[in-house]
Amino acid sequence: MLQAIGLTSTPRRNLPPLVDDLTFEARPGSVTALLGEPRSGKTAALRLMLELEPGRGVTYFRGRPLHRIPHPGREVGVLLGDLPGNPSRTVRGQLRMLCAAAGVPAARADAMLEVVGVAGLRDERLGSLSLGMERRVALAAALLADPCTLLLDEPAAGLSPRERSWLHGLLRGHASLGGAVLFTTDDAKEAARSADRVVSIEAGRLVADQDAAEFARTRLRPRVAVRTPHAARLADVLGREARAAQRTVEIVEESGSRLSVYGSNCAEVGEAAFRHGVLVHQLADETGDAGAPPSLPRARDRAGSEARAAAADGTPAAPGAGVAERPRPARAGLPASAVRRLGGPLRPLRYELHRLFGTATPVLTAAFVVAVSVVTALVLARVGHTPQNRLLAAWPELLPLPPAALGAGLLGALAFGEEYRYPALAADRGTVPRRLGLLTAKLGVSAAMALLLGALAVTADAAALTLVFGSGPLRTPAEWVSPAASWAGLLIGCAWSGVLASGVFRSASAGLAAVLAVPVMVVPLVRKALDGPSAYPVSGLAERLRGLAWAQWPPEADRVVLGAIRVMAQPVGTALVLSLMVLLCAYGFTGLRGRVRL
Repeated sequence: MLQAIGLTSTPRRNLPPLVDDLTFEARPGSVTALLGEPRSGKTAALRLMLELEPGRGVTYFRGRPLHRIPHPGREVGVLLGDLPGNPSRTVRGQLRMLCAAAGVPAARADAMLEVVGVAGLRDERLGSLSLGMERRVALAAALLADPCTLLLDEPAAGLSPRERSWLHGLLRGHASLGGAVLFTTDDAKEAARSADRVVSIEAGRLVADQDAAEFARTRLRPRVAVRTPHAARLADVLGREARAAQRTVEIVEESGSRLSVYGSNCAEVGEAAFRHGVLVHQLADETGDAGAPPSLPRARDRAGSEARAAAADGTPAAPGAGVAERPRPARAGLPASAVRRLGGPLRPLRYELHRLFGTATPVLTAAFVVAVSVVTALVLARVGHTPQNRLLAAWPELLPLPPAALGAGLLGALAFGEEYRYPALAADRGTVPRRLGLLTAKLGVSAAMALLLGALAVTADAAALTLVFGSGPLRTPAEWVSPAASWAGLLIGCAWSGVLASGVFRSASAGLAAVLAVPVMVVPLVRKALDGPSAYPVSGLAERLRGLAWAQWPPEADRVVLGAIRVMAQPVGTALVLSLMVLLCAYGFTGLRGRVRL
């Protein structure tokens, strides 16, 4: 059961809150519609329930608030706004990434694509989908982990009447298996036809909480839908008879061949058409628009026809019609025992690998970095007077960082920045990115990508220098451990700075700016602090560390330790370490602050 209690959004300056003390519930086994005009606070209410907006109140999902649920994606399936995801990802890649985030098998993605009827689009890019197909894929994403509760914001927006009928049948199937469904709409007729209960709000406040039958009886007007090739003639006939009988009847011309008759019934309209010889193609009782019937008789209300033409673009189908042409809705909401959970430490790693390699960004970044690195190395070798270490790294004195380090920082910055730009975790947004497991996975994957990128750049630089200049610029180094450790530390430090900064500032641009700020701003400050002789040198530190260790490492490992110490003693290394410590503290602070609930 979903229980929303006292939801109140934070008011803007000199404006009332979008949601004001809203309390209602959505029961399991039923479909609940949150009805309201545009800008009435429906979407803000859903965001408050999901703790995506600041405000007061609490929402319980089966007795627990969202931030107390270990895996929110398994409890709540969400559809908010457009399809969340990078437009360059494929449909299958997006859903498999979400499967890893939810901890369910990757095969669930293909199964849900079959359920929503878009299995043939599994290899299409998200950016190429139509609005109707986007809605289907977003619904598949919401159902991936077989959640108990569905929160859907305008799920039928932009869909045809046939697709709406299919959608409502699917939601009805999920509810029939014990799930709770809450969807928002601004169409009173859709709410009456598709929901078991209708919660009406206005200006963020609760107006009514009624059963669908009571809502239709008290707040909607019944109408007779007529389709005839002689609509104008039939409207005149019905108007004359209504005036003669002094009855209150409203006749609205919906289109060239459609009429909506309020205040009458099928028998009266059919008899009038028969008496005057008017051919009728369709005659049906339907649920009409919201509002009270008019107080004065009128033959035709052309002003009202313009307002209702958009809502009556087609003959509404009965709930569940057309579902037989698709997979049955019962497959969308399998019992919880039918979906195998995949927990464990590899789940965040699976998600991060799907996120990273779901687009061509890593490959394009690596190709661009290697190309720039090779050109820079050739130019430096041509000019001369560049140390071999800087030559292989393609790092001239004028640049703050080599191309490989900038590429590593960019890939690290995209780790969180892409998620905040294309939010893909639905109900887990705001909680999962702060978890230690996912942060560890992002740091590990970004470090591996940074080392791979650095190895490719150095190998390509060495091959290009040997091919163009022979063995002249390169010589066998007498000591390679310390330069290799320095190079690896620089790359990993830049990648981690990008990851942490993008997580703190929620932007890939801010993450890359933090990487550039290390050599431009932090290194000069560190260099000033390290200038001058030291009263207490650190010689012999490796031997003392060996004595403190639980296990005695071999003497050859001293060179590795000394290389790491030399790296940290350099201004760039010290600046990176300090920057990482500051960013890690800021990341922890923002994460703890995001978990505080009043």
